[in-house]
Amino acid sequence: MAAVLALAQDPEVARWWPRLDEAHLRAQLGEAFAVEHEGELAGYAEVWEEPDPEYRHAGIDLFLGGDFQGRGLGGEVVLTLARHLVHDRGHHRLVIDPATENERAIRCYERVGFKRVGVQRRYELGPDGVWHDGLLLDLLADEID
Repeated sequence: MAAVLALAQDPEVARWWPRLDEAHLRAQLGEAFAVEHEGELAGYAEVWEEPDPEYRHAGIDLFLGGDFQGRGLGGEVVLTLARHLVHDRGHHRLVIDPATENERAIRCYERVGFKRVGVQRRYELGPDGVWHDGLLLDLLADEID
């Protein structure tokens, strides 16, 4: 846990995950994964699942340390998690919801196949005390390659 929290201090991570702390990691309601690349901690990912059969779907969230961004690793992580949630967990739909300003993440998710659903206005309270919009994207099971 300490290594993930240390990685979260990277300015490229803290910009999007400003309140990540031990309490958040312990309160994570789904599954959490350390992302490793060539034996080194590269990031962190979480998945959560909606269990209600009428609304059953899953969500993904993740970050990579600045040294690991821009190399295609993010797409690989998202696709791996998507395949796990569809093939192993039986989900038909996945969601992800980056900040509208997080263009790098949005491009990554769209390369994997996620489609824009819409803007969630005033979705997330930023460390600046201002509400920021989020972009809801989804991916259907039959859209995963």
